[in-house]
Amino acid sequence: MTILALSELLGATVYDPSGAASGRVREVTLAPQEDRARISSLIVKTNSGNRVLPFAAVSAINGGVKAATAAAEWPVANGAEGLFLLERDLLDQQVIDINGRKVVRVNDVDLQLDSQKEPTGQTHPVLRVHSVDVGARGAIRRLLRGVAPKSALHVLLGRLPSRSIPWNFVDLIETDPARRVKLKISHEGLAKLHPADIADIVEDLAPDERQAVFQTLDEGVAASALEEVEPKVQKSIVESLDSERAADIVEEMDPDAAADLLGELTEDRTEQILVQMEPEVQQDVVELLEHKEGTAAGRMTTEFLALPVNATVQNAIDSMREFEGGVEAVSTIYLVDSNGTLVGAVPLARLVLAPLSTPMLALTQEPLVLAHESDQENDVAESFDKYNLLTLPVVDDHNKLTGVITSDDVISMLRAKL
Repeated sequence: MTILALSELLGATVYDPSGAASGRVREVTLAPQEDRARISSLIVKTNSGNRVLPFAAVSAINGGVKAATAAAEWPVANGAEGLFLLERDLLDQQVIDINGRKVVRVNDVDLQLDSQKEPTGQTHPVLRVHSVDVGARGAIRRLLRGVAPKSALHVLLGRLPSRSIPWNFVDLIETDPARRVKLKISHEGLAKLHPADIADIVEDLAPDERQAVFQTLDEGVAASALEEVEPKVQKSIVESLDSERAADIVEEMDPDAAADLLGELTEDRTEQILVQMEPEVQQDVVELLEHKEGTAAGRMTTEFLALPVNATVQNAIDSMREFEGGVEAVSTIYLVDSNGTLVGAVPLARLVLAPLSTPMLALTQEPLVLAHESDQENDVAESFDKYNLLTLPVVDDHNKLTGVITSDDVISMLRAKL
């Protein structure tokens, strides 16, 4: 195995089978639909214009590129549709280091050169993207290439620490929607990170790059990440997306977080997004938008588990299996009467050892701590601190359960005040 820098391959002389120089390497390409790492072809600048040398027609790379076919047989380079060009699309571009959970800039690309044996017994070279250089070595190699003698440059580079990221830990950011579709490069690696890590990464990107990420992430992942992003960046992202895409993401957010976000937008923009949302979700968000900021009602979510006052542990378990809300909201199960009036609260921990036939009412926690819709945020925070709560039920003037405030809502509230 040999490691070859992209900056060294670019500009290299290409020789035909007779040994005559046919041109110089202008670009190195990938065909992501076929293989995300294997080099597909070289674009060579010849006297007759740019031509595409399929890598299958490369016989060796040693002191230049040796081609197995004559330049006249190479197709004319008429654009690069469906191809990813390493110099144009990768050098000096920002990429996401999935392993390091950060945004970095590519200074060079390390290519791995191997030999592959054919059934006929012949061997031919195979070139793959091995890693991206994000350190000083790559930058200096490119800066001094052709200026400093190769021997002196080699000594200098040997003294510098290597900072590279394996190619499989890199997620590409493509800001051109048309090319993004053609290249089919999805943010699969990014999607596996914790939403908070995705948020940190997104906040380090330029606006058009943030849009590119949120255009390609799964709606659920995008929603979770958006909830973790700073409010100003949240607003910028949603305003950059078309109404339909924005609605798809907002629908997946917790209703209270969605309402907080839409409340920061203009009325026209909020309306454009709301009309694209599913009626049931839209209604929940609209109701929350009507509550005043800085109150318990303005902080609550309408996703919670509430059971009839005569429910059993078996009923509670069945309800949890069907519940589609956030995990935080099921830490406490609430009991209500036929009018929706709050009667009791049962911590999830009390269900663990209780027989399935146990009435939920027998497991309620005392005292029943609650908040009224008009209570101020500071009062809510004090209740969480005083009673070590995970959730806090919110009732209206008739003691009807209208929502729940979770601990992460309080943490977000306190962070916003720092």
